[in-house]
Amino acid sequence: MAEPAILILSDASWAIAQQIQAVLPQSSIYGLRGRVAQADIYYDRFTDQVSQLFRAGRPILGICASGILITSLVGLLQDKRLHPPVLAIAADGSVVVPLLGSLQGANQLARLVAEHLGAVAAITTAAEVKWQTNLLTPPPGYVLLNSDQTAKVFVADVLAGAELQLEGEADWLRSLPFQAQGSHRIQVLAEAPTPDYLIPDHTLVYYRVPVPGKLMIVGIGPGDRAWLSPEAKTALDTATDLVGYYTYLDLVKPWLGQQNYHGSDNRQESDRAKQALDLAGTGAKVALISSGDPGIFAMASAVFEVLETQAQPLWEQIEIQVIPGISAMQAAAALVGAPLGHDFCVISLSDILKPWAVIEHRLRAALVADLVIALYNPRSSQRPDQLSQAQQLLLTGRHPDTPVVLATSLGRANQAKQITTLAQLNPESVTMQTLVIVGSSQTRKFARANGEVWVYTPRRYSQA
Repeated sequence: MAEPAILILSDASWAIAQQIQAVLPQSSIYGLRGRVAQADIYYDRFTDQVSQLFRAGRPILGICASGILITSLVGLLQDKRLHPPVLAIAADGSVVVPLLGSLQGANQLARLVAEHLGAVAAITTAAEVKWQTNLLTPPPGYVLLNSDQTAKVFVADVLAGAELQLEGEADWLRSLPFQAQGSHRIQVLAEAPTPDYLIPDHTLVYYRVPVPGKLMIVGIGPGDRAWLSPEAKTALDTATDLVGYYTYLDLVKPWLGQQNYHGSDNRQESDRAKQALDLAGTGAKVALISSGDPGIFAMASAVFEVLETQAQPLWEQIEIQVIPGISAMQAAAALVGAPLGHDFCVISLSDILKPWAVIEHRLRAALVADLVIALYNPRSSQRPDQLSQAQQLLLTGRHPDTPVVLATSLGRANQAKQITTLAQLNPESVTMQTLVIVGSSQTRKFARANGEVWVYTPRRYSQA
């Protein structure tokens, strides 16, 4: 499907547009210039913008009255098989009306959006109203062999009462009223027929084609369900298979239904990435789970490394999507105020995949640049001394009273925070579950009258 366009006419529609964009992450929000403060793209005339998108074959989702969409397109309607989906969505998000493009998936799109909004999808296509299935537009993995005209006559006959029987198997046809015998038949072939195949009379013929799988690399945030983005939740809900570290799978299972779970140990990132690609290569819709953001010391990089260095033919057609999440450093900063309020850097203290000398070099560079430093993987049972070494190195260039934030088990039941100083930091109190933020020369700590202590880095930089 081409990139959908969500059109809004006022700021009142912005929240609903964002909800739709979460379930259609490739979409763009178009806002009327002068009346909409926030949008991805601005336009000057609604009719001109709708016409342009329609001619380009872009799905159109207008949060507006259906009439304005209809009048904008009335002069462009020709072959209905070529019409892209056009949906009118009520201003309060209560109703989704597919106006055009039922043969290009408009009804399915309307159902998806309506389910996400908790709205009603106002489907009027006769076959879909009766059977919740559009025989003229089979789902991915199936191709209709009949011509448009013969298929329409077939559907009309069955709607009028012709008895129907099924030869073959297809889950998406289950809602139809099949009989053991019937004057009309649906055949589902396991593969494409030979060129000389003749379609029997009163028969609708589909054949199966391989369906490329999809790999969604999903950031679930630090662990609190409230921090899970709508886009990430949709990815988890729609996945057939979930791949991840055992702890992360256990975290998301209570949020989900009966899906296939594939767990592995923490240090098996490359094997986990390959497993996810292999599953997607067989047609599965896979969610590969990372805590925090998948692009920050996490699984996205592992996937692309495996994809480049161990390329397999089975992976060539896979659709890949990276879905961001709230990072541990963002969550830690939010607990204490705004320590990342000015320039900062992010460094992992793990020397498993890079030499300690490289880590030391980067710490010194951060000191010279006077950056706030977020430290990932600060300490573990196998690496008990790295944080102490980093602390001593940082004390050579930072004041001993520099604020330091420790945030442990973010988003979990045992979440804890501590605000200390660089000199008073006790590495023994830090675990692998801790995120450490070391302030710059500008970072400040202050207490309010009620005892709350906040840490922030001013937006303006004052050089001493």
